[in-house]
Amino acid sequence: QVQFVESGGGLVQPGGSLRLSCAASGSSISMYNIAWYRQAPGKQRELVAVTTTGGIANYQDSVKGRFTISRDNAKKTVYLQMNSLKPEDTAVYYCNLEDGLGHHFGSWGQGTQVTVSS
Repeated sequence: QVQFVESGGGLVQPGGSLRLSCAASGSSISMYNIAWYRQAPGKQRELVAVTTTGGIANYQDSVKGRFTISRDNAKKTVYLQMNSLKPEDTAVYYCNLEDGLGHHFGSWGQGTQVTVSS
């Protein structure tokens, strides 16, 4: 069983940057795809980016070129570098196991709030 603790969120101005971290406990993460998801107020949770077991990264169209997902299996940590942030990126960000089809299959952590506002 893998559990996650997300951190690194905060308040940032449009155009700014943040780096989110997702620390896993329990099993090794090397055998799993890990994804970042986000949920904005009044909206459904959506997939933002995925890092596969083979190190391939995939992104939602709206964040391509701005966000970078990476992983350190030895540290059991996944990162999300977010640049050129926009107000529409405001959401609670979560990480979780991903099944290859965009769906999560682990437990949700508490997430980390990202607010982009001037």
